[in-house]
Amino acid sequence: METRQEAVTGTIGCLAAVLGTLAGIVAWLPYGRRGLFGGFEGETNPDVFWLGLPVMALGGAAAALAVLSVVRGRWRWALALVGVLAGIAAFGYGFDVLAGTRAVQDCGPPC
Repeated sequence: METRQEAVTGTIGCLAAVLGTLAGIVAWLPYGRRGLFGGFEGETNPDVFWLGLPVMALGGAAAALAVLSVVRGRWRWALALVGVLAGIAAFGYGFDVLAGTRAVQDCGPPC
């Protein structure tokens, strides 16, 4: 049977994950809006939605849970979550998930 303290700790962990996910989505919004609606002549980049949103949401949750693990003194979990966060960041960087549309990226000096 769980004790009350374990139940409260689990609830705090779930809240941290949800808040981290929401923070990741809020950080993604400017990139998503630019990628989905900011192109020249209606050009869009759906990869911003299909890759960028999940990367930012999962990254936010992993970062929040890593901070919670450090606060609780669970160093192995924190180290594992930092490794997950590094993997998510490498995936995001490798696939350039926050890239805007081509017209926004390649606009030279005349703009």
